[in-house]
Amino acid sequence: MAEQQGPICISVINMKGGVGKTTVAAFLARHAAQAMNLNVLAVDLDPQANLSQALMGAKPYKVFLNDKKPSIFELFNGYQPPHGNNASPLTLGPNSVIHDSDTRNLRLIPSRFAFSDSLSKAIGDERTLARFIANDCQNIDLVIIDCAPTESIFTRVAYHASRYVLVPVRPEFLATIGFPLLNDSLQDFRGRNRSHAIDVLGVVINYPNYEIGAEERLSLPDIKAEATTNSWPIFKNELRHRKGFLRMMRGDRRYSRNAREMFAAFASEFFAMPELSSLQSKRSQGGGTP
Repeated sequence: MAEQQGPICISVINMKGGVGKTTVAAFLARHAAQAMNLNVLAVDLDPQANLSQALMGAKPYKVFLNDKKPSIFELFNGYQPPHGNNASPLTLGPNSVIHDSDTRNLRLIPSRFAFSDSLSKAIGDERTLARFIANDCQNIDLVIIDCAPTESIFTRVAYHASRYVLVPVRPEFLATIGFPLLNDSLQDFRGRNRSHAIDVLGVVINYPNYEIGAEERLSLPDIKAEATTNSWPIFKNELRHRKGFLRMMRGDRRYSRNAREMFAAFASEFFAMPELSSLQSKRSQGGGTP
């Protein structure tokens, strides 16, 4: 097999909200950076900016906002606006738009609150993020993109930048409502971009409670049937909500062992996939060059 060129880019997406996309994206990014010693770039494409807050920490994120530092918004605009000592627009390089997180080896292109309408207008070319990764991020090992739960220009931005898609789902009433929408969206993108290969790595089931209730049991057959219809594999290791997950989202190193071990089992299965085998070789080499 030819050596993997550039980073592996993965979008975490579901057209239904509240399924744990940001939680899974944050956990995978931290696991790859900490446990696998990979150089990871997280991209926050969700207007709620939850991934940015989780990976930067509450206080650093407030500083980021107050200082009006460049975000995904400026990336799509293509420049830094006049601010502070800058009396004119400035060029936007990777060192200005990519920010440190609270985790070694993990960096972030953050978003800002309430940027949705403005960003939609700013995106003149939905390939901007893909072009940025191609030009400025080839020494990164892994890119994880947290997506908004809607079919929009943000979705197409993520597709253009991604080789793979990961689909979190929560077993509940209408759990699979987003599956046909996502499948149709991917099929439409493939039809319009025939040279672009994009595949679903699989579905990760994320229970809202640690104990599995009647509603979850009733919903599981629908999830499995819909995933089978789309030829999407389901990961064997499931996630069940623990209080420690909230601390993990904040980067708290004191999170409970059960929460840590549960996620580590899923992460091990995820990164053992043949599609991600090149990350294992990079891990053995100590990661790429920042």
